[in-house]
Amino acid sequence: MSFRAAVVTFPGSNCDRDMVRAIQAVSSAEPLKVWHGDTELPDRLDFIALPGGFSYGDYLRAGAMAANSPIMRAVMAEAKRGVPLLGVCNGFQILTESGLLPGALMRNAGQRFICRVADLKVANTDSIFTHGFMDGEELRVPIAHHDGNYFADDATLDRLEGEGRVAFRYGDNRNGSRRDMAGVLSDDGRILGMMPHPERAIEPVAHPSLGSADGRRLFENVVRALADA
Repeated sequence: MSFRAAVVTFPGSNCDRDMVRAIQAVSSAEPLKVWHGDTELPDRLDFIALPGGFSYGDYLRAGAMAANSPIMRAVMAEAKRGVPLLGVCNGFQILTESGLLPGALMRNAGQRFICRVADLKVANTDSIFTHGFMDGEELRVPIAHHDGNYFADDATLDRLEGEGRVAFRYGDNRNGSRRDMAGVLSDDGRILGMMPHPERAIEPVAHPSLGSADGRRLFENVVRALADA
């Protein structure tokens, strides 16, 4: 299988290179790099990633301006067509601001930037991103954000939980996210937004304090699922 992925870069993205390297390490194919001002995506994509960073300096709200970038119309069209879409950190914020995922990312509880390794628990094993994990499995993945406090009203949270759309929960919730939600899926399970950075947990040597490569498995899940489709 020839794996065609694209990574979108916005002004202020700072994890796009990490995302490119992570996808390439798992798929052996270098992702295509797309600029936020482009109006079209490459043809025949298998996977799209929106990386972390501080698009447009988090002006107005984190992800708000990026969600209205020209490229997002094409991203939304591909997502509607069923192309798997991953948004990490700022990418998660962009997904909520664009309406592709419900809820919003607010300032962290305590109003401080958090940069550490987070303990996560797998809450869904049925999506293209999570099918290789075990239910309740514990992962260690880095986080680095100031606006990672996931918020939605009770009805939305109940719906996400009832439909099995919570991908990951924090085992040690430091940012105040409601019901410890660290990653949320779309209704078809092919869009994932998460605040932790799996692209920074590809090889143990890349993050010595982490001591694992749990993030690599998420990307492997995607590649394996698409190869088996």
